[in-house]
Amino acid sequence: MEITRLFDYLSYQNTTRPNEPFLTAKIQVVNGKEWKTHTFRQVQEMVNRVSMALINLGVKKDDKIALIAANCPEWNFVDLGVQQIGAVCVPMYPTISQNDYEFIFNDAEIQYAFVGDRNILERVLPLENLVNSLKGIYTFEEIAGQKHYLSILPAAADINLPEIENRKLQVNPNDLATIIYTSGTTGNPKGVMLTHNNLVSNLKAIQSLLPFEAQKKALSFLPLCHSFERIVFYAYLANSIHIHYAESLETIGENLREVHPYCFTTVPRLLEKVYEKIMEKGHQLTGTKKKLFFWAVNLGMRFELNQNQGLFYNLQLALARKLIFSKWQEALGGEVQFIVTGAAAFQPRLAKLFTAAGISIIEGYGLTETSPVLSVNRIDLKDRAIGTVGMPIPGVEIKLASDGEILAKGPNIMKGYYKRPDLTAEVIDEDGWFHTGDIGQWVDNRFLKITDRKKELFKTSGGKYVAPQVIENKMKESPFIEQIMILGDSKKYVAALVVPSFLNLREWAKTQGLELADNTQIVGNEKIKALMNAEIDNYNQHFGKWEQVKKFTLLSEEWSIDSGELTPTMKLKRKIIMEKYRPVIEDLYVNEQDFMV
Repeated sequence: MEITRLFDYLSYQNTTRPNEPFLTAKIQVVNGKEWKTHTFRQVQEMVNRVSMALINLGVKKDDKIALIAANCPEWNFVDLGVQQIGAVCVPMYPTISQNDYEFIFNDAEIQYAFVGDRNILERVLPLENLVNSLKGIYTFEEIAGQKHYLSILPAAADINLPEIENRKLQVNPNDLATIIYTSGTTGNPKGVMLTHNNLVSNLKAIQSLLPFEAQKKALSFLPLCHSFERIVFYAYLANSIHIHYAESLETIGENLREVHPYCFTTVPRLLEKVYEKIMEKGHQLTGTKKKLFFWAVNLGMRFELNQNQGLFYNLQLALARKLIFSKWQEALGGEVQFIVTGAAAFQPRLAKLFTAAGISIIEGYGLTETSPVLSVNRIDLKDRAIGTVGMPIPGVEIKLASDGEILAKGPNIMKGYYKRPDLTAEVIDEDGWFHTGDIGQWVDNRFLKITDRKKELFKTSGGKYVAPQVIENKMKESPFIEQIMILGDSKKYVAALVVPSFLNLREWAKTQGLELADNTQIVGNEKIKALMNAEIDNYNQHFGKWEQVKKFTLLSEEWSIDSGELTPTMKLKRKIIMEKYRPVIEDLYVNEQDFMV
C-alpha cells in the first residue's frame, strides 16, 4: 500500500504482522510492576476505539485535541486515533507554565484534552473556566471523581469501522497532522503546523539512512511531545521496531539492562551523565583493574575517526574493547548497535571515546519547523564526522547565507506558524528557504557543523562579535567543567558562569589531600579555584583575545529541567539563568574598567 499519511503505517503493520509486539510499558500489579505488551493488532484496536470515541463526542475534521502525558502506549493510542479522523493532535510538555497552557489552549481552540496523571490534571483543570472551546478533560490515570479515558471508549463490537474508514479517506497528505508549540521570542509560544506529508517525507528519508531491523527492540525515554522523539516513534512504527517505554529518567540504566535495546535516541546531556557514572565506577576500582580502566579511557581519547593509527594502536584498542569497553556495552544493555543524539552539541571528546568503545553515536540536526531532521551522520564510518551534525538527508537542500545562517528547503518544511502569517514570513522567504536561525559551516564540503545560534551571538562594548556556544562547547571538553554559560553582551570582556564536575573535582581533591564535604566547600576552595582558572586559561588559547574568558564564578548547584535552567531537551535557558544569577553576574563586572580588551 502507498504510505502518504502517518496512520497508514499502522494500517500496513496491522495487515502484514498483526500479532507481532509493538508497544511495551511497565504497569502496576499486585506485587510491583511488570511489562505489558501490545501487538500491532491490539494497538490498531485501541486506536480505532479512540477514533470512535472522538466521533461520538462530535469531533470533526481539523478540530484540535490536546495531549499532555509522559511516554506511554496511551499517548500513541490518542495521537493516532486523533489523526485517523482528520483532527489535529496538539501535544504539550507536562512541565510548561500555567500561562503557556492557557495561551496554547486558547490559541489552538482545544476541544478535548487527554492528560496523564494527577499532577498534570491539577494544572489543566483551571482551564475549564478559562478556555471557552474546552469541552472535556480525560485522564490516563484512574483518579476518583475524574473522567477516565477508558470510560468514553466504546467496546470493540460497537466500533463503526466503515465510518472510521470513511473519515480516513477524507484525510489528505497535505492536511495538518499536528501543531507543536515552541517557545516564542515575544513570550508566547508559536504553533508549528506540520502536515502528514511534512512528517512522512522526513520519515521516508530517515528510513533510508538508519539500519532498522524488524522486531529489534528500542528503549524510548525522550518526551514524545518533542518533534525528535515523535518522528523516531513513527520510524519505529514504520519499521516494526518493538518499543519499550522507560519508566522514568531515573530508571533508564535499569531499563536498558532489562530490555537489551538495539537502538535508542537521547540528548547529549544524558550521554554525558552515562559517561560520568562510568567514570565514577572507574574511580572506585583499585589496583590493576583501575589502571586498566584508565589505560582504556586514555586510549579511547586518542581515537580518530577514519584514521589508521597503526597496528600497535589498533591491537591495543581491540584489547581495550574486550577487557574494558565490553562492560560499557553491557551497561547499555549489551546489544546496542547505534544511538541517535540531537537537540544540542555533543562533546567531540566523548564522541571519540564512545566510538572507540565500539558504541556508534549518530549525531543529527533539525528543528520542529523542519519535521524535524535536516542532516545526520551515517552509520558507515566513512560518512561520519565527529563534531558535525552530518550530511543533509535525501530530499532536503541546505545552503549557508552570506552571514553563515543555515537555510533549508524541502517537503519537510512546516506549513507555517498557526495564526501567525507574519512570523511565518520572517522565517520562510519568497523562494521557500527556511531560515533556521543557526550559524554553520561546511566541513570537507560534506558535513554540516553548527557553530552558534544567530540570536545568541553578542557584541562586546568594543564592537567584537562573540559566539557563546563555540566557547562553551570547547570549555566543556575539560573534565572539570560540567556546564558553562558565556556572558559579555555590551560588556568590555567575556565572563562565565561555571558549574564544575563535582565528581571529578572530588577525585582530584583526594589526590591533593583535601577533605571537602559538600559542593559549597568545593567551589569555595582556593586550590579548586586555581585549578579551574588553569583549565579555563588552557582552553582560552583557542580563541581570540576578545573571546577569552577573563572572569568566572563557580556555582554549587547543577542546572536542571526541574530547577528551571534547562529546556526539556536540556538546552540552556539563557534569559532565566541571567535573571536567576543577576547579582552574581553583576559582581563579575564590578571592576569592568580594569579590563581593556
